[in-house]
Amino acid sequence: MFAAATGVVAPLATIRAQAVPKSGAEVFQRMHDAYAGRWYKSLTFVQTTTQRRQNGTDTVSTWYESLRQNGNATQLRIDVGDPTAGNGVLYTADSVWRVRAGKLAGASAGGNEFLPLIEGVYFNPVAQTIHELESTKTDMSRVTEGKYNGRRVWIIGTSSVSDTTSPQIWVDVERNVAVRAILSPAPNVPVFDIHLDGYVPIGRAWLATKITMTSGGVPRQTEEYRDWKVNADLPSGLFDVATWTTAPHWAAKKP
Repeated sequence: MFAAATGVVAPLATIRAQAVPKSGAEVFQRMHDAYAGRWYKSLTFVQTTTQRRQNGTDTVSTWYESLRQNGNATQLRIDVGDPTAGNGVLYTADSVWRVRAGKLAGASAGGNEFLPLIEGVYFNPVAQTIHELESTKTDMSRVTEGKYNGRRVWIIGTSSVSDTTSPQIWVDVERNVAVRAILSPAPNVPVFDIHLDGYVPIGRAWLATKITMTSGGVPRQTEEYRDWKVNADLPSGLFDVATWTTAPHWAAKKP
């Protein structure tokens, strides 16, 4: 079923015969080549976000997310709550802008390190992907083979499946998508064990629809996606803090 849906899954015999890649660069090159001209250039979805507070209670909120590939740059806009309120954040792989009531509240280096793994790797040169992941401190010279939910994976950043402390990125061998990462998602943030699950075929590519982030064995954030759309024509103003509340938004309620 999945092979028919995506047109990019290799025969099982070929997959089983694949030797362990010699480097993270080789894994990323395989990901890039598997979806050349096939991966979506934009994505929108509604996200139910469950966050665990320090006192052990959970808060649940709705986020509206807009992702696009703009040349060699991947941009992610997150609206926290009703987009008309103007509260959210804009990410690239190396920078972040925080917005409150439609105004810039702060900007800093240290963007969203998952953008190269879920979008940029399928468009950009491998050297750029590796550069954008440098802050994760993943050792790109080490790759081993493992299993994730019964599926074969390449694990970048370690030489042993028993190593669960080194920064590492897990990639499904057959689908060429990231399924797990053990790393700090931002500067001065504790190490998280991040699982990307619920993959569904979307267009000629894939989308993980449930993300779970744990730290110290405690679930810190769970994300569940719905109402996703790909390759929509998103206005450039949607990714500009100066036009945060004036650019047309796909989730804004019509009068």
